[in-house]
Amino acid sequence: MNRKDIINDPDHGNKAEAFEAFDDIPTNPNLNRTIGDVINRRYGRRDMLKGVLGVAATTALFGTSAMVAPKRAAASADASRYKFDELTWGNDTEHHIADGYNADVLLRWGDPITADAPEFDVMNQTAEAQLKQFGYNNDYVGFTALNDEGTRGLLCVNHEYTNEEVMFPGLGRQDRAGFEGMTEELVNIEMAAHGGSVVEIAQGEDGKWSLVRDSQYNRRITPLNTEMTIDGPAAGHARMQTNADPEGMTVIGTVNNCAGGMTPWGTYLMAEENFHGYFWTDKVDAEGKPDVTGMEEAMAKRNGRYGVPGMWYAWGKYHDRWNIDKEPNEPNRWGWIVEVDPRNPDAAPIKHTALGRFRHEGAETTVSKDGHLVVYSGDDNRFDYQYKYVSGGTINDDTAVFGSSLFSDGTLYVARFDEDGTVEWMPLVHGEGPLTAENGFNDQGDVMIDTRMAADLLGATPMDRPEDAQPGPNGTAYLMLTNNTRRQPDQVNAANPRPESSFGHIIEIKEDGEDHAATKGTWSILVKCGDPTIEEVGAQWNPETSESGWFGSPDNCAIDADGRLWISTDQGSSWGKTGKSDGLYGLETAGDLRGHSKLFFRCPVGGELCGPYFHDSGETLFLAVQHPGTDGTKDFRGFERDSTFEDPATRWPDFDPAMPPRPSVVVVTKEGGGKIAI
Repeated sequence: MNRKDIINDPDHGNKAEAFEAFDDIPTNPNLNRTIGDVINRRYGRRDMLKGVLGVAATTALFGTSAMVAPKRAAASADASRYKFDELTWGNDTEHHIADGYNADVLLRWGDPITADAPEFDVMNQTAEAQLKQFGYNNDYVGFTALNDEGTRGLLCVNHEYTNEEVMFPGLGRQDRAGFEGMTEELVNIEMAAHGGSVVEIAQGEDGKWSLVRDSQYNRRITPLNTEMTIDGPAAGHARMQTNADPEGMTVIGTVNNCAGGMTPWGTYLMAEENFHGYFWTDKVDAEGKPDVTGMEEAMAKRNGRYGVPGMWYAWGKYHDRWNIDKEPNEPNRWGWIVEVDPRNPDAAPIKHTALGRFRHEGAETTVSKDGHLVVYSGDDNRFDYQYKYVSGGTINDDTAVFGSSLFSDGTLYVARFDEDGTVEWMPLVHGEGPLTAENGFNDQGDVMIDTRMAADLLGATPMDRPEDAQPGPNGTAYLMLTNNTRRQPDQVNAANPRPESSFGHIIEIKEDGEDHAATKGTWSILVKCGDPTIEEVGAQWNPETSESGWFGSPDNCAIDADGRLWISTDQGSSWGKTGKSDGLYGLETAGDLRGHSKLFFRCPVGGELCGPYFHDSGETLFLAVQHPGTDGTKDFRGFERDSTFEDPATRWPDFDPAMPPRPSVVVVTKEGGGKIAI
C-alpha cells in the first residue's frame, strides 16, 4: 500500500511536486472545521482562556484510551490479554516472530499454483506463465473452509501492484515521461501479476499448511484476461459505456486490490483502491505531467477529484482501455468492490456499484441485529471519507449467495464526525438533500460513479487517509487513519486532531443500540500513533506500552475469535523516522490497559505487513508481506525506489543471490499447537 496518493510523505521529489496539482488532495471542500472551532463550540472560549480545558475535556475528545501520563501501578502490562513475550523492535533483512511461534512462508510471488503451471524462472518471465503463478505484492488475505474441521480451505489473496524495478532484471528506475524500459511484454507480465489468487490449502497432521496444487479451485484473477460483470445503480449507465463494451455491463479485470473482505456466506470481496494511477494520456508536458487543456470541463473536474490520469504505469501505451484519450469513460468502471465466488472458477466476478466508487481500502462485513448486511470501507486518500453500506434486505437462504441482491439493493452512507463525540452516517441517495440534477447528479448511477463529489456536498468529515475499518462485537468498529502530512493547523478537526500527522491514529466507533446498521453513534480516539517520548509528535498510548509496542501508520486490522484487535502497519518510507520495520501489534481496547500495544511480528526491511486474517479456530494466522526489499527514498509516484533487481535491500524470503525479494504469504502457528496469544 505504498502507492498512495502520489505522495505520503513530506520528503518527496520535484517530480512529485510537479504532478501533485492534478491529484485531488487540495480539492476537498470540507476543510473548514478547525480544532479551535471544536473546542470553542464544545467547551466555550471562556473556559479555554481560563485554562480549565484539562483532563476531562481531553478525555471526552480522545476517549479514556491513552492519556500521556506518568506510569501508573493500577494497570500492569502483565495483565494483557495478549499472552506472548513481546518482540524487540528493529529493522533487518529477515522476518521475526514472538518466541514460541512459527512463521512459515506458504506462497511466494511466482510460485506455480495450477497443475500445468511452469516453475518460476525469474530470468525468463512471461505473461502466460504469470497467469498460472502466484501474483505480486500480496495484500488482503481471506480464508473459507472446505470441510467441517477447517483443515482444508480456499485462501483468497489480493495482488495490489507491482514494483517493476525489483521484478525485472536490468530495468532499474523508470521515468514517467517515457517508461522507455517497459515493453509490451513487460506490461502484460505486470498486468498478469495484478488482481488476485484463489488457492486450496490443507493442514497436515504436523499442523503445517501447504498448497494443494492440483485443486480444481486454483486460479488467478487479473486485469489482463478476467471478464467481470457489473451490477447495481451504475450498471449499463451511459458513463459506463465504452467502445469495447457499448452496453456498459462487462469489464476486463480488477486492479490495485488492496484490502478486502469475506462475506458471511463465504465469497471473497476485492477492493479496488488506487485505480487512478493506471490511466494514461498522450497529452503531457515536458515533465510528463497530464495536460487537461481542451478536456470537457465537467469531465476534467470529475477526473481531477479522483486523480485521473495518474500515469503510474505504461499500460496505456499498449492497451487503449487505459488511455483516457481513447476511452474517456473507462476510469468510471474502476474503483468498485468486486465479489468473487471462490468455489466456482467459472463464475464471472461482479463489480457491485451500489457500494460506491472511490479508492476502497477494504470491504469488511458484518451482520446487523435484524440481519442486514453491513460493509465498512474507507477511501484511502488524504482528506477523504469513511463509508458504510447497509443492505435493504436481510440475510436468508435466498440472499446468502454469490451475486446476492443484498449488494445491489441497499444504502451507502458517509460519516460525519462531530465535535460532541457523535458520528452521523449520511445517506448518499439521489434526490435527497443536494444530490440532485441541479448539482450534476441525474440519477443514482451518477451518485455512485461520483461518490466522492456526492460526499463533498453532504459535508462529510475529511479524514487522515481512512484505510481498513473492522467491525467488532457489540456494535463497535475500528478505523485505521494512516497519516496525513499535508493537513495544516487550520485544517484539523475533532476526529483528525494533529496537523502534519506522520504517524496516524485509530478511531473507535460505538454504533447506537450496539447495531451496525445504526445511522448514529459515538466515537473516540483509541490511540494517537508515533513515539510517545517525543513531545512534538503528540502521541497518546497507554503508559504501560513499551518502547517496542508503540507504532506508526496503522493500516490493516483484524479481530480474532476472542474479540481482540490486531493492527498491521504501513509506514511507507517513514520507517526511517521510527527506526522500526512494519509489523503486527496486539492492541487493548478496554479496561485499564486500553491503548496498550505489544509487538508480535515484524517484517524484513522495506516490507509492509498486510492481512492479517485469523482462521476460525484461532490457531492459525495468515499474514502477507508485500514489497520486501524496496528500501529507500521515493520517486515521482511516491514508491520506494532505491532498490533494484540486482541490488535489493534484502533477498527475503529465499536469500538466493540469483533471486530478488519476493512478496509472500506467511502462516503463523503456535509451537505445539493451540490458540495464538492465549
